[in-house]
Amino acid sequence: MEYEPVIGLEVHVELKTATKLFCGCPTTFGAEANTQVCPVCLGLPGVLPVMNAKAVDFAARIGLALNCRVAAFSKMDRKNYYYPDLSKAYQVSQYDKPINAKGWLEIPLKDGGTKRIGITRAHLEEDAGKLVHAGGKGGRLDSSDYSLADYNRGGIPLVEIVSEPDLRSAEEAHAYLTELKNILLYIGVSDCNMEEGSLRCDANVSVRPKGQEAFGTRTEIKNMNSFRFAKQAMEYEIKRQVAQLEKGERIVQESRLWDSTENKTRTMRSKEEAHDYRYFPEPDLVPIVLLDADIEKIRKSLPELPAAKRSRFEKAYGLSAYDGSVLTGEQVLADWFEEGAKETSNPKGLANWIMGDMAAQMKEAGIGLAGLKYDQKKLAGLVKLVDDGAINSKQAKEVFLAMFVTGQDPTAIVKDKGMAQVSDPGAIGKAVDKVLAENPAVVADFKGGKQGVIGFLVGKVMKETGGKANPKMVNEILQQKLSH
Repeated sequence: MEYEPVIGLEVHVELKTATKLFCGCPTTFGAEANTQVCPVCLGLPGVLPVMNAKAVDFAARIGLALNCRVAAFSKMDRKNYYYPDLSKAYQVSQYDKPINAKGWLEIPLKDGGTKRIGITRAHLEEDAGKLVHAGGKGGRLDSSDYSLADYNRGGIPLVEIVSEPDLRSAEEAHAYLTELKNILLYIGVSDCNMEEGSLRCDANVSVRPKGQEAFGTRTEIKNMNSFRFAKQAMEYEIKRQVAQLEKGERIVQESRLWDSTENKTRTMRSKEEAHDYRYFPEPDLVPIVLLDADIEKIRKSLPELPAAKRSRFEKAYGLSAYDGSVLTGEQVLADWFEEGAKETSNPKGLANWIMGDMAAQMKEAGIGLAGLKYDQKKLAGLVKLVDDGAINSKQAKEVFLAMFVTGQDPTAIVKDKGMAQVSDPGAIGKAVDKVLAENPAVVADFKGGKQGVIGFLVGKVMKETGGKANPKMVNEILQQKLSH
């Protein structure tokens, strides 16, 4: 039997505010444990929380960027459960009236098309603290002697983005996460640093016989701290569930952890019965009210989003879908390319350099765009030198490397190295005549119908001119002289 995966994702995004959701404690990452806490975020008796207006603004920005309905009226609720990383024994979240609902996100597909993925909701909530498992083998709850609680993260503003179960492969889920992360970075609401926990993902995975409408029993995969691990975890879980069904076994509804050392998911806790969180309205916070004018102001402040920029780049600069995807993958790279496109009549050539040699050299040197010693104008100048036939492609790579190391203007590098390409028809003609005179047998082969020998003759002319002749002109003059 052929099975079809069904995947829904829950993504927690830490908002890039200076202070926590309901108090003035800083949100700086990496501080000493329990040094960024106060009576409000710890939930001590007699304190009152106050909503962070910037967090509300950021949440609405996310909703608008994901085509959600941003609610004019939403409220905060208490989600009641006990766990040591939750100092209040409840989490302030949103339940029946979230700030954002019923949106969608389009993801690019391998075949060049797109697919629309529904967004159920994108609601505002506070983060919990963090448990540090210590002693024993360390790092894991099941192998530690004891656990310590760090509440620095407790109260940091989050938006939880819940997708519809519209994803049908781990590859589609990876594309969704990539597109979502790009949007969040473009609109400036989070740094999306997965290593620091700014972006966390849980995946609900099930499989069903192809053609069946009813969903299968799902499992929730947690502990995925990179998109690569998320994709691997979902691929493994899909195979695991299919294998169980084919053996006639039942899928158990449970939470599972991704073990990146063993490359498999393992049981974390059973979820056969739904947890009753006993939600009720947060009594210490007034509802969130956004006027139409407020929402429209936020909408107008949004930048051009990745999908729109990708489409514009393809049309305006003659780029392929792949080129557009790479160049808009990071906003800073998209801006860098677009500034350079103003300096050249060949934006496609510029794009090739950016995605090829430039990306490779930056990776090898371990630097970003800010670390480059040259600007877009100089790279555009290199493109022009090649397009004008002043240097050939092999020489251009040498010039680029020198430019990368020194930041010198490409024209000056060409002059210093004495590598200006010969484009004088007279000089090239003399070299061609000499090569033809020295290789009568090859000339005879060409005239006898062996057109392929032209490459040999081009190589001889290039050698004769010390590699400086314009290859295109060499080919044209050879063809002209051989036809007589």
